[in-house]
Amino acid sequence: NSAGVLQLFTWDPTNQEWSILWSSPTGDCDLYNLCGPYAYCDMSKSPVCNCIRGFKPRDEQAWALGDVRGRCQRKKHLKCDGDDFVQLSNMKLPATKTGAIVDRKIGLKECRERCVGNCNCTAYANTDVRNDGSGCVIWIG
Repeated sequence: NSAGVLQLFTWDPTNQEWSILWSSPTGDCDLYNLCGPYAYCDMSKSPVCNCIRGFKPRDEQAWALGDVRGRCQRKKHLKCDGDDFVQLSNMKLPATKTGAIVDRKIGLKECRERCVGNCNCTAYANTDVRNDGSGCVIWIG
């Protein structure tokens, strides 16, 4: 529709009208990149957008009012040596179109080692989470 919602309709012959059978997105967290970089969406919290651990809103007041366009920023600058990663579970992965390296032949342990060895690496994950996971995607930038 005009709001960008994908809708599947079915004809109801009894009422002689179209009825929505399915639609997507179904909630705010289904909207792609709603919360921006270094943030996640949680429908059980208010506001729904939250910065991941180690990050904070650039504009605390605007963020509290629901304006998440200000994005999240690091609380401290990275030092490369001695910095580590925060594990996030049950998250949708960000886009891999640009700034990502994918290697389906290695596991998560080697993936982590490659990421830790690259000061420009911002995140890593399995490409396939089934059966204890396999493959590697590394985000740079």
